[in-house]
Amino acid sequence: MALLLSSSLHPPTSPLKPKLNSLSTPFPNAVVTKRQLIINTTTSFSIIFGVQQNPVPQCLAQPSNPSKPSVLNIANTKAWFQFYGDGFAIRVPPEFEDIMEPEDFNAGASLYGDKAKPRPFAARFASTDGSEVLSVVIRPTNQLKITFLEAQDITDLGSIKDAAKIFVPGGATLYNARTIKIKEDEGFKTYYFYEFGRDEQHIAIMAAVNGGKAIIAGTTAPQSKWDDDGVKLRSAAISLTVL
Repeated sequence: MALLLSSSLHPPTSPLKPKLNSLSTPFPNAVVTKRQLIINTTTSFSIIFGVQQNPVPQCLAQPSNPSKPSVLNIANTKAWFQFYGDGFAIRVPPEFEDIMEPEDFNAGASLYGDKAKPRPFAARFASTDGSEVLSVVIRPTNQLKITFLEAQDITDLGSIKDAAKIFVPGGATLYNARTIKIKEDEGFKTYYFYEFGRDEQHIAIMAAVNGGKAIIAGTTAPQSKWDDDGVKLRSAAISLTVL
């Protein structure tokens, strides 16, 4: 598999620490359960991609431009477990466990003609302490951008700079933005990669489009955790493959 990287956004000065109010309620001074930690860790990712069954809105403000592009450090993930989902595959970091819940699997089913609700997540894994989470969501591209034609490639949503308005929330600190082309039998498949900070969380996402659906893989962790595990988490997001 050939992997080509190219940087597409103009580098400005060093990014500023985002001044945003927390999107989640702080936990009291008590023992935080693993479930609470997972929910807190994935709040930003959930809101960005509308896992509450709402269309994904355009960001209200431009994300800050990334700092000077640097080498994108990634690990060799071939030895990791490969999870196969609905139209995608992704590598799962060692010691991560499946945290999909019954309601995640039951979503998408309709009863007596009721309108089926989309599944919040197509896949979800977390570290043993719940502080680091890998998620995959699938959304119709017409929820991401109004268009008369069915998107077949992520470039149909615009350039990597234009698509940042969709995938990166306004006010976030954008650390990296890359176009990644992966060689397939019939040519190259284009993916967009973004890495940014929001509400003391560090997030990396890899997105692609196929058959009118956007498949988005994201890893999230507190910034303090990213300092040690960033290469592993970034590599997990970048391992996304559209089938």
